[in-house]
Amino acid sequence: QVQLVESGGGLVQAGDSLRLSCAASGRTFSRFSMGWFRQAPGKDREFVAAISVSGVSTYADSVSGRFTISRDNAKNTVYLQMNSLKPDDTAVYTCAAGETYSRYTWHYAYWGQGTQVTVSS
Repeated sequence: QVQLVESGGGLVQAGDSLRLSCAASGRTFSRFSMGWFRQAPGKDREFVAAISVSGVSTYADSVSGRFTISRDNAKNTVYLQMNSLKPDDTAVYTCAAGETYSRYTWHYAYWGQGTQVTVSS
């Protein structure tokens, strides 16, 4: 019953910036921890960033210092600001909602459809 819809993906050059958005349905958004995951072709899905209900955030080492996760509870939206993008960042980015602030997929019950991010060199 919880729907998550990502937007903001696209094709950019290395070094560029992009901001992804994830809009959540319902009135309980503020009660969920939110996460971003990504999956490149031929690779496993990997953790990118997460934010707790209180706004505490954590990041994968590969994106730390370049990406920033944030949330706007009034808009039921979580964002992923991506700076200094690299070709290795190319992947389908998916947002997720769960009851636990976590880096692990099994802690997230609800998932969006994903948005494609392609970084060219």
